[in-house]
Amino acid sequence: MLIRARKPTMQLYAIRRRSAFADVPDLEQAAARSAEVGNEEMPDRVRWIRSYVVQEDDGRIGTVCIYQAIDVPSIREHAQRANLAADEINPVLNTVIVRPDPS
Repeated sequence: MLIRARKPTMQLYAIRRRSAFADVPDLEQAAARSAEVGNEEMPDRVRWIRSYVVQEDDGRIGTVCIYQAIDVPSIREHAQRANLAADEINPVLNTVIVRPDPS
């Protein structure tokens, strides 16, 4: 009998990176590192879905990032490899869409 290992199920997570970036070029460099780590080093464990870029009260840039991952430790490892903050990591329980994101 052949027993196949099941792939871990990906869960959706919201990650808050508060005041993590000095400016847009800093954010762009971080995004490139994040994509490289996720796509090339951890594609079976972490997937970056989208990010919302926010202006923080201190003038710096923060993000709310939506990722799929097999677990929180994988998100933390991705952040460490990409040299990113991960101030808060919360599982997404559901999605309520009143209107699609504007373009």
